[in-house]
Amino acid sequence: MGRRRATRDPVNVLFGWVRRQSVKVKTFLAVVSVLCSLIALKFLVRDQGHFFVASEAIHAAGIIVLIYKLTRQKTCSGLSLKSQELTAIFLAARLYCSFVMENDIHTLLDFATLISTLWVIYMIRFKLKGSYIEELDNMPIYYMVVPSAVLALIIHPWTSHFILHRILWAFCVYLESVSVLPQLRMMQNAKMVEPFTSHYVFALGVARFLGCAHWIIQVIDTRGQYLFQFGSGYLWLPMVLLAEIVQTFILADFCYYYVKSVVDGQLLIRLPPV
Repeated sequence: MGRRRATRDPVNVLFGWVRRQSVKVKTFLAVVSVLCSLIALKFLVRDQGHFFVASEAIHAAGIIVLIYKLTRQKTCSGLSLKSQELTAIFLAARLYCSFVMENDIHTLLDFATLISTLWVIYMIRFKLKGSYIEELDNMPIYYMVVPSAVLALIIHPWTSHFILHRILWAFCVYLESVSVLPQLRMMQNAKMVEPFTSHYVFALGVARFLGCAHWIIQVIDTRGQYLFQFGSGYLWLPMVLLAEIVQTFILADFCYYYVKSVVDGQLLIRLPPV
């Protein structure tokens, strides 16, 4: 009786084919995939406000994964303290701005997220500091804070609110877009990412994509007028969109390797050398 011919998973075949392509082809495929996703979201989601709800829900799910890791596994290995501190900084600033400028449901959501983030920082700094690999978390915080602050002074919303509040709001947007960089740098240094940290970062990537999709669909629906609804010389809304796109692309490469590892049945995410 002859041996049965092994069947290959079509998804694995697809990933294998993509890996063999040139950088230009991979870039083209990535752009096409993003455009197809945006088109699907545009026709499937009627109320575009749901993008923000879904984004915040996915971000909350990522934080729950971190809480599980810290409480059950009693280790913070693979987590960047600096990314968590940057997250706490922009959340605290945004919470203050939200309270004095809007005071809506997002204020409550930001408060809950900030408390959870501060708890994660406390666990890394004090309770589980023995498992924190400080030498791998080597990206200085001021690399992100200083450029964000300078950019906020130059480009910020022009509303009736106090100028300090407007600058602080812009600072939140810019800092959030780069706050994940220390985490990605730490994972790149380690070359391998354990499951719970990878789940958390992947959740951030999906949340950012949904936020970015909201802005892009708004721009498409208004034929670009949405970006300049306050006048042609008004740069704030284009900068918000740019910040969303930057953060999405920062996380896109990791999300690719995350999906690839899940499809291959691997628990650890292996990142390629820089």
